[in-house]
Amino acid sequence: MKVTGYRSLTTEHDWGRLIGDANGVMPRPRTEVHVLILETDEGIDGVGIGPHGDIGKVFDAVEGQDPRAVSALYDRMLARVFKTGHAGSAFGAIGAIDTALWDLKAKVAGEPLWRTLGALDRFVPGYASGLDIALDDDGLARLYQEFAARGFSAGKLKGGRELEHDLRRLGILRDVLGRNSAHPALMFDANESWNRSQAVRYVAALERKLDLTWIEEPVRRWDAAGLASVRRGIRAAVATGENLTGLEQYRPLLDADAVDVVQVGNVWGITHFLRVAAVAHSHDLPVSPVAYHTNPVAHAAAAVPNHLTFEVQGLTSPIGLRVDQEYDDGGIVLGDEPGIGIRVDEEHIEAVRAADPPAHDDGPHVRPRRAGLRLVPDAARDLP
Repeated sequence: MKVTGYRSLTTEHDWGRLIGDANGVMPRPRTEVHVLILETDEGIDGVGIGPHGDIGKVFDAVEGQDPRAVSALYDRMLARVFKTGHAGSAFGAIGAIDTALWDLKAKVAGEPLWRTLGALDRFVPGYASGLDIALDDDGLARLYQEFAARGFSAGKLKGGRELEHDLRRLGILRDVLGRNSAHPALMFDANESWNRSQAVRYVAALERKLDLTWIEEPVRRWDAAGLASVRRGIRAAVATGENLTGLEQYRPLLDADAVDVVQVGNVWGITHFLRVAAVAHSHDLPVSPVAYHTNPVAHAAAAVPNHLTFEVQGLTSPIGLRVDQEYDDGGIVLGDEPGIGIRVDEEHIEAVRAADPPAHDDGPHVRPRRAGLRLVPDAARDLP
């Protein structure tokens, strides 16, 4: 069996609401989802999810190779960008290919990936995360009521711009999720929008009113000293890591004792997650994947001993993708379909895109001009 080529598709996820964080809000309720289909000489396709614009830099590392040699092929891809570096879009391409390779490996074995990876249980505990900064209070309550109806007792709020506003919304989150637990877990995500002193002041003020399980990305992802400073100054755990691309980027944070919950982005692939989980486990730390459409890393999360909880951002699938998983009892229930359980309706995707071409979106991916430099939180003035 050999890898012979690939196809790239772009579909969309209709959230039914605007999504965003402290850095901005997407202008439309639909966002792009990139799909990679890896082809083989035996007519079996592997599916990978995530942006892969730099695939040309690394595809020759897997072309003509047996896709079942996933770990070796992962290292071949890293070696292809040894000089130019594997961060950013190159790492995204590696992640999409890697996920497609694991999908192929499990399909050839005739079993779901969670079984191929050695998991005993198909259930992956999770938490609700609505990317909710654009919602008013009523919309926030309605959204998390949908999650609560699926058994979720933990949730994460986006914020960091105005204290009383965030306190009120955290109270709404606590009350809604309280139907499933007397003490729901509340997480708060600032998306790297603070400096270290502002982070400590802001979180300390929140903690005078309620209990936080963790604070996520309070300062820049690479700021090991800053993350350690925040960790020492608050009661809540510090969670970070979703935007780190490679084991070497975690090392300074672990050496500085700067993180309590090690996070990993779904878009960086299965092998990256497995390796980060092993490194975190060696430090007696839990690992928590940050969601992306179809949650492919959930299969790997089911197989590692230190998985804490999996971010669930929505209860629906992108246009043209059917995913063999359900949301129940506060988590993800993985199915029995071979591979990662994603079926792609290419004709439907192309028809929808032809009828409604996507617009260019910037949203929260552009850092605000005064992020990390504010003396007083401001809800609107310095948005791009």
